[in-house]
Amino acid sequence: MKTQSIPYTNYSEQNRIEMVDFYNEATEDYEFWSNDYNMHFGYFIPFKTNLFKRDSMLNEMNKQVTKRLNINKTKNRLIDLGCGMGATMRYALKNHKNVIVYGVTLSDFQVKKGNELLKGKNGIILKENYNNTSFQSNSFDSAVAIESFCHSGHNFNSLKEMHRLLKPGGRFVMADAFLKKDKAQLCKGGKYAYNKLCNHWSLEKLETHQFIKESLEEIGFTNIKVEDISMRVAPSVLHVPFAILGFIFKKIFGFKNLKKESLHNLKGSFYALLSGLHLKSFGYYIISATKR
Repeated sequence: MKTQSIPYTNYSEQNRIEMVDFYNEATEDYEFWSNDYNMHFGYFIPFKTNLFKRDSMLNEMNKQVTKRLNINKTKNRLIDLGCGMGATMRYALKNHKNVIVYGVTLSDFQVKKGNELLKGKNGIILKENYNNTSFQSNSFDSAVAIESFCHSGHNFNSLKEMHRLLKPGGRFVMADAFLKKDKAQLCKGGKYAYNKLCNHWSLEKLETHQFIKESLEEIGFTNIKVEDISMRVAPSVLHVPFAILGFIFKKIFGFKNLKKESLHNLKGSFYALLSGLHLKSFGYYIISATKR
């Protein structure tokens, strides 16, 4: 199915370089955040997920996203657009025996280490730009994007490429943080947190959830559902300060220096927490849709 490499597009060149460097150098730090290398926030369900165990909530997010794909018992080809270390891919493979999973990332580190974790079990991670992949049109039954499209600014072309890849009737689910209002309307504190967040996590920008909904409609999706899950995500976000302190202490007592990219990751995590406190400006959503 894979044919040739495609030039990188729809990222600013500076942001692309910074993002690739960030993930090549800082991805291994995420093992401190998640034993399963989940590189996203979690989903909390009272009396079901463990509030004090992050991976319980992080894997619940994987569950919530994949169950909205409506994967049936027949063969299902799934693509993870911006797959990180492939944690969501491994979750899908473990819980859906009929799935074949592809993941794409720009990070050489994630390709190498992620494929080692997959162990070739009906899944593979490839070095591809999710804005412009080399896969054939109408190749996939399902697609997911968890906290990945923000790196290219929730770009219209990211959504358009995802539409191209899906078969008619195919399902798409994304989980990410979005603005509730235009950047220009943010309060001073919200704008400060937003700018710092984008800078330290190499995000092109964040869009509004309304922009995503309107874009999906324009591209040709139906059954579009926008779910505000901010309160479900909040408990995992509150783990951030404890994770930061624990990570720093681990480095100090291990007599290891903090890499520049690790510092960016820690600062980005802090500003994600700070942004989340501006409830009128930021929210976390699961957005799902079906290709006509």
